[in-house]
Order: sequence, then C-alpha cells, then structure tokens
Amino acid sequence: MSSHSSPFRSPSLAEAPSEAAPDPSLLVRQSEVVARLKQIVEPVLQNDIVSLGMVRNLRIVEDYVYLRLYVGTHQQELEAEVRSRLSDLTWCKKLYIQLCTIPGVKTTLAISSGKGGVGKSTVSVNLAAALAQQGAKVGILDADVYGPNIPQMLGLNQTEVQIVGTPAGQRFIPLEAHGIKVMSVGLLAEPDHPLAWRGPVLHKIITQFIQEVEWGELDYLLIDLPPGTGDAQITIIQESPIRGVLLVTTPQQVAVADVRRSIHMFRRVGVPVLGIIENMSYLVCGSCGDRTPIFGSGGGQQLATELQAPLLGEVPIAAPICQGGDAGQPIAIADPNALASQVFQQIAAGIHQTFQLPGMGN
Repeated sequence: MSSHSSPFRSPSLAEAPSEAAPDPSLLVRQSEVVARLKQIVEPVLQNDIVSLGMVRNLRIVEDYVYLRLYVGTHQQELEAEVRSRLSDLTWCKKLYIQLCTIPGVKTTLAISSGKGGVGKSTVSVNLAAALAQQGAKVGILDADVYGPNIPQMLGLNQTEVQIVGTPAGQRFIPLEAHGIKVMSVGLLAEPDHPLAWRGPVLHKIITQFIQEVEWGELDYLLIDLPPGTGDAQITIIQESPIRGVLLVTTPQQVAVADVRRSIHMFRRVGVPVLGIIENMSYLVCGSCGDRTPIFGSGGGQQLATELQAPLLGEVPIAAPICQGGDAGQPIAIADPNALASQVFQQIAAGIHQTFQLPGMGN
C-alpha cells in the first residue's frame, strides 16, 4: 500500500485520481457491478460478499472489470457465481478476477487488540489450543512484528525455519507444537534483538508470510495481529482472506476506547467483527470463590452492546495462565478443567457453530 494512501477507506470501491473529476459513466457502471455482487450471499455468515470484504480492489477501466476475490479454499465456487452474475453486462468486454486465497486454509481469522498488554497473544494461543482439542486442524501466523511471543508461549525454541521448493515456488515450512502449526517473525529474528524493520521491509515480510507458507490442510488459521491500527495491520487485512476478526480487550475504559477505534477500522474496510473477548475480567478468590474485578468491570459488555458485536467470553486473571505462557504449556492444554480453559472452550465452540466447516478435522 502506498504510504500516501489512507487506510480508512473501503477497498471495494475504485477511487478516481484526485486531479480529475470521476467519469459519470464509470460511476454508473461501478454501481451496477456492486449491486450485482451484493446479490451474492456467503451462506455461512449470511451476508453479501461485498459487505464481508470478500470483493476488493474493484476497478472499471473502459469496458473491462477488474476485481480481487478473497475466499477460503472451500469457497472457490464463488468465483463462478461472480462470473455468472456479471456475465450479461452488455458493456463489459472482459471480466478479470484475481482469486486470493491461502492454499489449504478454509477459514482465516484475525486476533486483534486496540492496545498492547491486554493479553492478545495469550488469547490467540489458548484459543488455538481449544480449537485443536475440539478436532480442528489449526495454525497460528504470528504477525505481531513488534512483539512475536507465540513461539515461546508454545514452547518453541529458536529453530531454523526450513524452506522447500514446491510447484508454486519456495515455501516456508511451519513448525508444530501441541498439534498447532506455527509461523512467526520471532523464528526468523536473532534472539533478544529488536525487530527494527521499516515500512517496505515490513510489508515484504508480512506479504511473504501470508503467501509463502506451506500450511497443508487447515480448518482455521489464526493471525495474531500487532496491537493498534497501523501499517502492519492494514497490510495483513489487504493481503489475506480474513473471514472475520476477534477483538481482545480488558475491562478498563482505556482499553475499551482503543478497541472501539479498531472495530471502526475493521468495519470500514469490510472485515466482519465476530466478537469481543474480555481478558483479565476478574480475579477469583482461592478461599471463598468471590470474583474481584481488578481492572474494573463491564468494558467488554459495554462494547458488545454499543457496537452490536457479541461478547464471546470473559477470561479471568489466573497465575497458571501466565505460568503456562512462560513455560510453553498453554493453560487450555495443561489444565483443561480450569475456569479459564472452559472459557476458551466456550469461545472455540462458538466459532465452530458460526462457521460450520464441512469435514472439519478430517
């Protein structure tokens, strides 16, 4: 993405050059194309493919239509439906569709937060573990280029990442821990060295991670985003077939305010917000079982109500969660009966119910 482009505009709409007024006839044609594409409903999320951000970079150039279609591996029949819907445009000489997918991956989900320190990577790891325990084939792409903690949280030491040749070119081979496939910028950097990458290098690395990892067959690929709404997040959103985003917050109002900005960003670029996960919701007394809201209460529910995004779960504060992350043993695996583990299992079950993937885990 050009550094001069605003990230806060829909990737589905063509933009006229600033030095010239838009051609009225092209605007009419674009509206006609968009209207037809909005008739195509994605059957699982029950919304049209334009509103879901699956159609991006739409351009009308004279009598030609260009667009990108972002899909999972089990949705490629949508390309034929797009061609069918646009086939009888009398003025269109040729339709060009660039099908954008991650080979082998059915559903790509982003895990995001408005600010750092809310436990986004902890949630990503434990949610991946819960999904795997429920029979899904799961991978994590650790795209948090500023704090790549996923390898440590899964017990992966500094390991040389293998690159193999495939018919499609060279590909990274993800590592595996606890039945979860993992690729992380932390596996490529020197231990304890800062990842001081500037824009162009950052863009190239993120694009490579999205396009050049040999994941095999996955039901879910979770992308652990950097916190905030910067260049890295925009690049990942633009380059990957994300089906939806899960936003992690804590109950305190500072975190809620930042997540609110993130929600508006994702909605603006056409990525559905699947729900809110409130982390560090409360501390359970070991003696009496009472719950104490250390960081306040109600922030997650406030967001859910205000922005009509469901509150998927409230994860408690518990020492074993932190200890498990440090030791490479996520609590969802180390102690499946713990209260926090049950919350992650509940969230995972909700994701399964939402996507109803055919042949999951087979």
